[in-house]
Amino acid sequence: MPIRLRGLVAATHTPFDDQGNLNLPAVEAQAEHLVRDGVGAVFIGGTTGESSSLTTEERRLLAERWGAVARGSALRVVVHVGSNSISDSRALAAHAETTGATAIAALAPSYFKPRDVDALIACCAEIAGAAPALPFYFYDIPSMTGVQLSMPEFLERAPAKAPTLAGLKFTNIDLMAFQECLAAGDGRFDVLWGVDEALLAALALGAEGAVGSSYNFAAPLYHRVIAAYQSGDLKTARLEQLRAVRLIKLLSSFGYMASAKAVMGLLGVDVGPPRLPTMRLIPEQAAELKAGLDRLDFFESIRG
Repeated sequence: MPIRLRGLVAATHTPFDDQGNLNLPAVEAQAEHLVRDGVGAVFIGGTTGESSSLTTEERRLLAERWGAVARGSALRVVVHVGSNSISDSRALAAHAETTGATAIAALAPSYFKPRDVDALIACCAEIAGAAPALPFYFYDIPSMTGVQLSMPEFLERAPAKAPTLAGLKFTNIDLMAFQECLAAGDGRFDVLWGVDEALLAALALGAEGAVGSSYNFAAPLYHRVIAAYQSGDLKTARLEQLRAVRLIKLLSSFGYMASAKAVMGLLGVDVGPPRLPTMRLIPEQAAELKAGLDRLDFFESIRG
């Protein structure tokens, strides 16, 4: 199924209220914020979306809400349906077809892990087969799943059993494998870069689309990385990429998920705290984070 997601794709937060309950009305504000920042697609219910901390029903409700908010707009919605239960993933995939989703994606089961590429292909074929009308992306994120398999081999062999395979969300710092994936099948696959801190390196290898969590709150910065690279101004591209590295390093020092959600609140888009087992920031940490953002001139940087 030919599909190409170009530019920035925001891996969106799942919004909660202060008690940790799903806060679906916040999705509209998230979408409006992203559209204003020039983001054309969202990847919902993934790692940034805390999918492993959501019930299956909550994931259905989240997909329905994003589908309703995006309907009639240019915003494209990729629904992540991965789970440790293949049956749950199939149910979520079939449901995604009813929401107007652009595509689905799934990471590998991570408790009982696929031991080789054959097992991974079998999992993906089961999931993709439940939503035959939608393109399917495999979400490669070995740092979280512990599943480290050859993505070039996967792309070579998977289409025989998963014909709707469109490509990968490649959240993996292996640039050699990334380059091989871009070339797989004579370039037929949509291989989306997933490591925000190294976007410039991926662009140099041929990346045309990227999925990331920091695109929720720092999209203008990354647009400048892309524009400078495309114009041949590598000095500016490197400086802007370094801004992103320093920003993510700051957030990570307090716990990335909680900090990223706090930054959204500072921008006027309240997505609430993270859900346990991830801890929310205490007031002292929130104040230190804000001071660190000011030192980085973060708010000025995202205004260009």
